[in-house]
Amino acid sequence: MKVLLLAGEESGLIYAEGLKARLPEAEVRGYADYGFKTADLAVMGFWPVLKKLFYFLRVARTMKRAVAEWRPDVLVTVDYPGLNLKLAAYAKSLGVPAVHLVCPQVWAWHQGRIPKVAASLTKLLCFFPFEPALFDGTGLDVKFIGHPMVDVFAQERAAAAGAVAEPAGKKILALLPGSRMGEIWRNMPRLLAALALLGKRDDLEVVVPAANARAEALLPTLIMKAPGDLPFVRVQRGGARDLLRRADCAAVASGTATLEAALARCPTVLVYAVSPLLAWFARRVIKGVHYIGLANVIWEKSRGAAGAPAAEAPMPELLQEAFTPEAVAERLRAWLDDSAARKAAVTRLDDAMALLTSDGDALGKAADEIRAAAGARA
Repeated sequence: MKVLLLAGEESGLIYAEGLKARLPEAEVRGYADYGFKTADLAVMGFWPVLKKLFYFLRVARTMKRAVAEWRPDVLVTVDYPGLNLKLAAYAKSLGVPAVHLVCPQVWAWHQGRIPKVAASLTKLLCFFPFEPALFDGTGLDVKFIGHPMVDVFAQERAAAAGAVAEPAGKKILALLPGSRMGEIWRNMPRLLAALALLGKRDDLEVVVPAANARAEALLPTLIMKAPGDLPFVRVQRGGARDLLRRADCAAVASGTATLEAALARCPTVLVYAVSPLLAWFARRVIKGVHYIGLANVIWEKSRGAAGAPAAEAPMPELLQEAFTPEAVAERLRAWLDDSAARKAAVTRLDDAMALLTSDGDALGKAADEIRAAAGARA
């Protein structure tokens, strides 16, 4: 079985690797096999994409040629809908089944895209239980498979159940400014300014997991240039999930990492900033939810909490103008200094994650659906 498996971002690569492990009988190719690096593909925002327009046109041409010449039995796209759905539609037009993993966020904005998304795909595999109903009446085969991260954290908790607890040491604060270079440039200086407001503390260690080699090279430079008296800050390569499990609290840029923080039961303040133009656009098109954090969205959609104050959400959100060093420092200081506040935050996260049920191995179910799609073509 030949599988063209396309994931354009770091978070998608995790799922893609899990799928490959569950498809041992398949010959699998991806963007990297055609010379394209994830760090170059993971660009967000109107102007950054526009500046690399000719690069993305080359990616699209190359991958369409790969579909036409290699003729995979199934095309599997993982998230990254801007390019991946276009490639899925092309594959489907050639008679190649197109399976997409991770539902586009049509529940947040522009639900008018739903028919177009449905027309691009043979099958859509969803992580959240409220998503399949959005495609009712389109004729698309849509299935809720559960969220793979739920399975991962359950397995890791079980493996660690018998481990000897580490002796109590310094409190740990995790900072996850994002994986894309643009995200790090926008988010990290504000987080460092928040650290300066916390000041040097003998009881605190700040750890920043770098998502990739570029981030690992950039982060120490930003830290060295940061003004003020910072606590001890350590940059490490990867290990975000383990860090979140051990951390007393965290500040995390919006994305999959916020769900990981919730599953790790780590009190977290969600932070994010984009360009003023993108922020202006987002505020006018995002109508379907009141939050952007996945833990908060799950809580809102499942509990009917629309319009509830942000303070009641499982994960406080500081976005754009509200993302200030003072606001971040206030949230983190409360969790670092008040164990009751920290326990209350953990309870809110647990309640939200209890709504995200996953019956069995989500990626195993996805692999079975991929086999079925390839078999249907044969």
